[in-house]
Amino acid sequence: MAGKPIRPTNAIDQTRRMLSLVTYLRERPGARVEDVARAFGITEEELVSDLDVLPMCGTSFRGGDLLDIDTDGERIWWHNPAALAAEAAEPLRLASDEATALLVAARAVATLPGLRESDRQALLRATAKVEAAAGEAAGASSRLSVTFESEGSVFADVDRAISERRRLWIRYYSPARDEVTEREIDPIRLVSVGHTYVEAWCRRSEARRTFRLDRVAEIKILEEPSAPPEVELRDLSEALVQPAAEDPEVVVEVGPGGRWVAEYYPHDSAEELPDGGLRITLRTPDPASLRRLALRLGGDGRIVSPRELADSARQAAREALAAYETVHDGATAAAAGGGEGHTVHDGRYDRQEQGL
Repeated sequence: MAGKPIRPTNAIDQTRRMLSLVTYLRERPGARVEDVARAFGITEEELVSDLDVLPMCGTSFRGGDLLDIDTDGERIWWHNPAALAAEAAEPLRLASDEATALLVAARAVATLPGLRESDRQALLRATAKVEAAAGEAAGASSRLSVTFESEGSVFADVDRAISERRRLWIRYYSPARDEVTEREIDPIRLVSVGHTYVEAWCRRSEARRTFRLDRVAEIKILEEPSAPPEVELRDLSEALVQPAAEDPEVVVEVGPGGRWVAEYYPHDSAEELPDGGLRITLRTPDPASLRRLALRLGGDGRIVSPRELADSARQAAREALAAYETVHDGATAAAAGGGEGHTVHDGRYDRQEQGL
């Protein structure tokens, strides 16, 4: 079959590919299967699998709105490309739960400290329009509220430093190393991916770094101008952490229960193992941060290389097991003595010790 996968795919990769496939096929009526597979770097079997899914997609589930795409094994035909035409689309309508979620989120964002007043007013105007359009559905949203993490003052200082092009001094907690460090950073932009982060040029590392705002213990705006090197802004839609080619390489082997690692961690390769697991090769600027991943995997995975990281992960598991046994023995003794302690049993650390 034509085409060979460039890298192991996951659900996110397949979704992106299928979105691109729709545009590609629309512009190429009767495209040959082998040519399309080669263009997308996949096998013909993978392409046909995508084509089996596309007819279940469309602007709605009504007749005529779903994509009518099929193949005779050699060519691909799209019988209703007008289904996605702009003139065929209906105005967006929000369900009551969608309107409620949107209004609650908008009101919460409008209360964020440090938000520019012009942005706040624009958001409030947009919220008022949604309320008017939602009608009765807007009533439920007024009884709900959202509280953000207590990072408002840090957000305000970072936002001000970006707008005034000034350098920042921060004391930052790194959970991977369990330490607080002092750094001077030139902020580039604020991003939100689950939490709020500042992407910046770190003067201590002399590299681009991303800092989570709720881990900033202290912050000061300095008089020095912010002067980060010219860097290309990354698309963070795939993942917040995007390793560079020069970052150290780490090899992790996971069993069937640890295959999720390939879904969540950007990686160079993921080879199938005989037991149904994967041998995953990835890169990270801070290999020590993967010790937590190893402990989380337990018996479902282990670090293969570098050797010193594998050894430190095993040592971390031993220390965790020793701490657990101390607590377990103390609880057992308390229970035997009629105290209020409770006997606890959890084999997690035993499995971790075996798996690392």
